[in-house]
Amino acid sequence: MPGPSPDLVLAGGDVLLRGDGVWRAARADVAVRDGWITAVGTVAGTWEAGGGPAAGPGPRVRDCRGCLVVPGLIQAHVHLCQTLFRGLADDLRLEDWLVRRIWPLEAAHTEETVYWSALLGAAELLLGGTTAVLDMETVRHTDAAFRALERVGIRATVGKCLMDAHPEGAPLELAESTDAALAEAEALARRWHARAGGRLRACFAPRFVPSCSGPLLRAASELAERFGAQLHTHAAETIVQRETVLRTTGVEEIAYLDSVGISGPRAALAHCVWVDAHEIARLARQGTNVVHCPSSNLKLASGVAKIPEMLAAGCRVAIGADGAPCNNRLDVFAEMRLAALVQKPRLGADALPAAQVLDLATVGGARALGLEGELGVIAPGRRADLVVLRLDAPHLHPRGDPVSAVVYAARASDVRDVFVGGRPVVLDGELVTVRIEEVVREAERCARELRARAGLA
Repeated sequence: MPGPSPDLVLAGGDVLLRGDGVWRAARADVAVRDGWITAVGTVAGTWEAGGGPAAGPGPRVRDCRGCLVVPGLIQAHVHLCQTLFRGLADDLRLEDWLVRRIWPLEAAHTEETVYWSALLGAAELLLGGTTAVLDMETVRHTDAAFRALERVGIRATVGKCLMDAHPEGAPLELAESTDAALAEAEALARRWHARAGGRLRACFAPRFVPSCSGPLLRAASELAERFGAQLHTHAAETIVQRETVLRTTGVEEIAYLDSVGISGPRAALAHCVWVDAHEIARLARQGTNVVHCPSSNLKLASGVAKIPEMLAAGCRVAIGADGAPCNNRLDVFAEMRLAALVQKPRLGADALPAAQVLDLATVGGARALGLEGELGVIAPGRRADLVVLRLDAPHLHPRGDPVSAVVYAARASDVRDVFVGGRPVVLDGELVTVRIEEVVREAERCARELRARAGLA
C-alpha cells in the first residue's frame, strides 16, 4: 500500500460505505493511521492479527470476518448530566417532568455527581456503538462532565446549559445572571474547545426560549461564531412551549430563534415537533439542524415530529436519545428503529426508509456537530470513528440488506468493537478505557446522594 504504513487495520469485514447518497456493503479492509482512515480496500495482506511482517513491526489487525464495519454512530441531542435521574421521572408530561423532577435534581447536582453521571452515560453510549454526541449539561459543574468524557474516550461537543430567565417552577439555584452565564460558557470554551486532539469541543447551549433572555441568546450566537462552535437548544417540543413563545415574543419560535441568531448550520434544534409547513421551509432555507428524539417525544407525550416532511423540504436532520429520565436508555439502535416505524401509520409504509434513518445517525449527526467533512462515512481522509457489529445473533439471520439489518434488527448488544479516532474504546464487547464496575458502583452511590438532596429519596 503506498504511503505510510497503517497502525490499525480492520480486516476482512463487510464495510458499510456511502457514495452518491447510497449505502452499500463491500468486503474490504479499513486502514487507519494517526486516527484517520487512510484506505478502504485490500490493505492487510502482509500482516497477521497481533503481529507484523518479518521486516519489522506492523499495525494492529482486528479480524472482522463475519462482521459488519459501520461508521461511528452519532447522537446530536443528549443530556449526560441526567443519566443519574434514570427511572425518577416516568409517566409525566414535559412541563411537570421539568418542574417536579428534572430541575430539582439538576439543582442538587455537585461536581462529583455530574462527573459520574456523564461517565455512566458515556459508557452506555460507547458500548452501544455511539461514538460522538452533542451534549447539553446543566447550569453548573460542566468542567466535571468534560473531565469524565476526556477519560472515557468518546467524541463529544458539550455545552453548559444557559438559563438567565426564571421559568415558572424552576429552582432559584438554576438561575444565573446573563453576564455570569455567558462568562462561564466562554471560559469553558477557552479551556475545552478542540481539546484531546479535537475529540472534545465546546458549544453554546441555551436551554430553550422560555428560560433565556433575548440578549443571552444573541450573545450565545456571537460566541459560537467567535469560537467556530455549535449552538444547541430545544425548540417547539410541546404545544405548551410553542404557545408560550408565541405569547411572550409575538412571533413563532423558529422565526424568533432566527431573529436572535440561533439558526443556520451552527444551530442544532432538538425536537421541533410542533412546527408547521411554513416553519419547516424556513428551517430548510436556513440550513438549521433539527434533531429528532422519537423515544423522548413519545414518552413525554409531546408528539411525533414531521421528519419525512422535513427531509422532503431539504432540512438537515439528525437523531438523539435525549436523556435517561425521558427515554430510560441511550440506545441509538432503538432510536433508529423507532424513527423508521413511528412515521408509517402517519404517511405509509415507505414514509421513512431505513437508508434515510441511517443517514440521520451518521451524516446528519456529523452536520449537527459541525463535523460533516470528518465523520459520518467510512472513507479515506475521514476520522477513524468505527464500529464493528457481530452478525452471528439469531435476530440478524438470514442475512439480507445490511442497512435494513442495522436500522430494523441490530441491537446495542451486537456491538463488538468501537474505535474513536482510531483508538480502541470497546473491544469484544468490553469497555477498555474505564472499569465499568467502578463506574456503576460510583454512579449508584452518587444517585442515592442526589435523590436525598433533591428530596426524592
